[in-house]
Amino acid sequence: MSHLLRGELIKTVTTRTVLGFAVGTVAFAALNALVVAAWSGTLDEVAEKEEALSAMPVLLMLWGLVGAAGEYRHRTAAPAALVGRRGRGVVLSARIAAYALTGLLLGALTTTVSVGLALPLLSDQPGPDLTSADVGAVVAGNLVAFVLSTILGAALGALIRSPVLGVVVLLVVNFAVVPLLSGVWEAGVNLTPFGAAGILSRMTHHTTLSVVSAGWVLAAWTVAVTLVAVVVERRRDLA
Repeated sequence: MSHLLRGELIKTVTTRTVLGFAVGTVAFAALNALVVAAWSGTLDEVAEKEEALSAMPVLLMLWGLVGAAGEYRHRTAAPAALVGRRGRGVVLSARIAAYALTGLLLGALTTTVSVGLALPLLSDQPGPDLTSADVGAVVAGNLVAFVLSTILGAALGALIRSPVLGVVVLLVVNFAVVPLLSGVWEAGVNLTPFGAAGILSRMTHHTTLSVVSAGWVLAAWTVAVTLVAVVVERRRDLA
């Protein structure tokens, strides 16, 4: 299993795709810190200040989806299973684990940028300052949201097997369906992986779901979709 994971890690970190998403995620985190901390006016609540430290986990969900689905588009999934001499479900599990580890590294990089840029900008804001415990909680939430979102994206990519279709569906749901639904049923939106990831990373606050509960919701979605992806992978032809 270790050689499978090592091989999948090499594929994951040596593509231009991961570099593009890394740059995009870091750029968004920096922009969010500037917009929230410096350009959005007065922030006198802790929750408002925490939002300046957040990032956008859905970007790594997209990255996981594009990368995993690309294995089928470029017809590299079947050779990986044959060379590894393991079951297709085992190979997919190793691939998802590789995306999880890389997602953790990208999340750490992105969170470092957002925290390093936002905290100095927040020092001039009124109200209570963010304590080290507040910052640590936001960092932990961001990292968990990044890792789970990456895993979920990779599992979805293995199920859909089309990067273009997967990206279109994900973007439509996140930027069209979820905002429309939030106007009529906020509690329902919070139970989606998109809503839960937003709460967990502090992009959304003052909601009907706590941060801890949001973490469990996102974890439940991730585990369920990953299990389905592995089961389906074991039963279908990769050719």
